[in-house]
Amino acid sequence: MQRFLIEVAHESEAVACARAAKLLLEVDSHFLTNADFGCHDGDHRAWIVVEGENKAEVRNMLPPVYRSTARIVGLNKFSLQGLNELLKSHGG
Repeated sequence: MQRFLIEVAHESEAVACARAAKLLLEVDSHFLTNADFGCHDGDHRAWIVVEGENKAEVRNMLPPVYRSTARIVGLNKFSLQGLNELLKSHGG
């Protein structure tokens, strides 16, 4: 399975922060209940790392209200050998 970063933004009012946290905590998913929020630092987004087959599957893990606006990024790790191969394939 591939790992994905989900980013969910919400409005900056306190009630919006509480609503976003409540919606994510109520979803029956271990991953979503472990979301990290930036609200106390003035960044009104939540970030969650999950595993899934593809972006569509991951998007469907979210409450419907966030599915169309969530940013989903496939994650990867690099090794030194992998970086050398990447640079060679791009003429570097």
